[in-house]
Amino acid sequence: MPKIPQIKDRELIRVLKKLGFFEHPERGTSHLVFAHQDGRRTTVSRHPGKNIPKGTLRAIIRDINISPEEFIKLLKL
Repeated sequence: MPKIPQIKDRELIRVLKKLGFFEHPERGTSHLVFAHQDGRRTTVSRHPGKNIPKGTLRAIIRDINISPEEFIKLLKL
């Protein structure tokens, strides 16, 4: 299994948008919900300046149903 890099929430949101996810409208919260037309959903915690914990990032990758390798490729693009 490849090593998942430390990333900020902005980088994760950029990858989700590349995959076709859109922000589900919810206001007044520190969490953003992203949905895809095929029904996949995931939640991203917004904490500016902090990295997303590796376990949380792995759970998000599982939620969006892609491999860690594919996620790393999208992160580099």
